[in-house]
Amino acid sequence: MTNQEIYDLIARFDASGLKTLKLSRGDFQIELGKAAPAASAAASSAMTPAAPPEVLKAEEAPAITAPLVGTFYAAPAPEQPPFVTAGGRVKKGQTVCLIEAMKTMIEVPAPCDCVIEDVLKANGELASFGEALMRYKPC
Repeated sequence: MTNQEIYDLIARFDASGLKTLKLSRGDFQIELGKAAPAASAAASSAMTPAAPPEVLKAEEAPAITAPLVGTFYAAPAPEQPPFVTAGGRVKKGQTVCLIEAMKTMIEVPAPCDCVIEDVLKANGELASFGEALMRYKPC
């Protein structure tokens, strides 16, 4: 399968009501899954104490998310500096990290001109489809 076919499959899966999908074609295999829906706000607020306002604001900040399941890499190579760090300014389309899936490196671009507020993943850590990798503040 080409990368574009994989992206199309992920987009269709995301828009569907399916919770899991497994696909095998020859030596190619892909497995997709969606997280369970979050509990209602009333139920969760009754069970947990209110978070400080600054924590809520950080969680509400827009996030750059993983386009597919794979390994997160903050730098183009182990001995090189990361693409971005917290507080760094990036332009729309600039590569902010890599996701490795099936020995293929996928560049993750910045969605707009922005300032990276927080890098949420450690280098070499597994990233799930749609998982927040970085929080940013649009410029």
